[in-house]
Amino acid sequence: MKSVKPKKNLGQHFLTDLNIAKRIADTVDACPDIPILEIGPGMGVLTQYLVEKPREVKAVEIDAESVAYLNENFPTLKNNILGADFLRMHLEEVFDGRQFVLTGNYPYDISSQIFFKMLDYKDLIPCCTGMIQREVALRIAAQPGNRTYGILSVLIQAWYDVEYLFTVDEDVFNPPPKVKSAVIRMTRNSVSKLDCSEKLFKRLVKTVFNQRRKMLRVSLRQMFPAKPREGFYEQEVMTKRPEHLTITQFVELTNMVEAEMAAINA
Repeated sequence: MKSVKPKKNLGQHFLTDLNIAKRIADTVDACPDIPILEIGPGMGVLTQYLVEKPREVKAVEIDAESVAYLNENFPTLKNNILGADFLRMHLEEVFDGRQFVLTGNYPYDISSQIFFKMLDYKDLIPCCTGMIQREVALRIAAQPGNRTYGILSVLIQAWYDVEYLFTVDEDVFNPPPKVKSAVIRMTRNSVSKLDCSEKLFKRLVKTVFNQRRKMLRVSLRQMFPAKPREGFYEQEVMTKRPEHLTITQFVELTNMVEAEMAAINA
């Protein structure tokens, strides 16, 4: 079967450098002994190295032409190539409820959605590795006080330790993307539960970063149905911008907001 032509509507950029492909595949070795789910294998440039590892491998691919190519070229994976949209999958069904490593050369236009889904299944996914747009990788790995620190940084780092592993240049892809890429690894930390409402935490982080240049005393106003009690906005933390808060401070702020909401509704 002839090669698959990259499809612009699927954001496909096929990696052509085999050394880099092997380096990406080897990032899963930090999480041994559990199965691997690869997202968007394309023509199998990573898959060929993943299947050499002594564990179960499955690959999910939305492009029917790529699925046909993979079935022909990776006969040992015949029943483990899933022609599906990862974002719509019930991940607990992939390995019958067992934990697995997530990896891939992720489609850049949906990489953030992929990682939000990973967070929904964080207890199933102790490790996630792979290649994404460099700008997104920097955002995920950013620390407080950094201009790129934002929603993805906080929500992912609340549950995962993030490693920025290496940068990948544009010229090793077909077709070359307009941006540099990067390989990262995210490994579940020891946090099993946040010391606050996780739903409110997520809502608060998204709310304040949507007005990231504003102080918290301004951006938090839209979270309250009525005016908070006197003194609430005078607290020291309210003069900060969201990019300067650590995850611990976001947890504390979530509890402050929840207590104030309860007082307003009392």
